Amino acid sequence: MTPTPGTDVAHTPWPGSSPPTRANIEALFRAEFLSPNWWSNGPGDVYAPHSHRYQKVLYCLHGGITFRVEPDGATYDLAPGDRLEIPPGTSHSAIVGSSGVECAEAAR
Repeated sequence: MTPTPGTDVAHTPWPGSSPPTRANIEALFRAEFLSPNWWSNGPGDVYAPHSHRYQKVLYCLHGGITFRVEPDGATYDLAPGDRLEIPPGTSHSAIVGSSGVECAEAAR
């Protein structure tokens, strides 16, 4: 059975009291046998609505970014260490926070 796009988005806040390091996030990906790609954007950068054929697994390392997921319009504000999983075929957009953002993501 294929999940309905947008219904199984999972946002997991960082459990630690201090922000993660790049090594922390790399280790989390390795534990799931995933190979992350790192990227960053400046303040206010926007990603137009799009979707992927794969499950997107993303961690925020620095700064912040807000994802909007369709069809319900739910928003997810990511801070350092937060994880977001977006199912295949789920339309989503994003806007980078006022401090810019650095993230790592992998396809599952």
